[in-house]
Amino acid sequence: MENTTKEKILDAALVSFAENGYKGTNLRGLAAGMGLSKSALYRHYESKEAIWHALLDKMEAYYRECFGSPDHLPEIPGSCDALFSLTMHMVDFTIHDEKIILTRKLLLTGQFHDERVKSLATAHFVNGTKEMFRSIFEKMMEADLLIKDDPDMLALTFTAPVTMFIHYCDREPEKEPEIIKQIEAFVKHFIGMYRKK
Repeated sequence: MENTTKEKILDAALVSFAENGYKGTNLRGLAAGMGLSKSALYRHYESKEAIWHALLDKMEAYYRECFGSPDHLPEIPGSCDALFSLTMHMVDFTIHDEKIILTRKLLLTGQFHDERVKSLATAHFVNGTKEMFRSIFEKMMEADLLIKDDPDMLALTFTAPVTMFIHYCDREPEKEPEIIKQIEAFVKHFIGMYRKK
């Protein structure tokens, strides 16, 4: 029961922190929204800061498990078609997973007020994804699937536009179908440029 309640607190906290920010989240309101008293909430977490860090830990582990990370790579594509499928699966997860949407919002707003969130935002929006694809491209070059090139520059060239399109989708979700088409066109163009002939 305690684990379930603790998880429910973190789920509610994710919504509140994403919508209201750290400062704008009130523990009394958070507890009341869950049908708990503030003292009941404190039996599970001793402070708002403890909830904040437990939430960041949870979401970091969730993202790593479902999306991947430089030290937890997804299965390396065995073909360029598989690279396309992997990329579009990652895009679909990033755009549609409710927890990831809220986490991205939390990271975007919280990065200006919290050093840990700033570091996580850099990892998720820039370095982590780039490093993961650097390793993927390195292994695909070794397998003679992609032409030999600087894997770091290749990963930057690949991930920056896709990340930009995902943020575009966050701002204008009604344009998602055309944004997805643009991502697909970009990924196909990239593969056409770097596929080993």
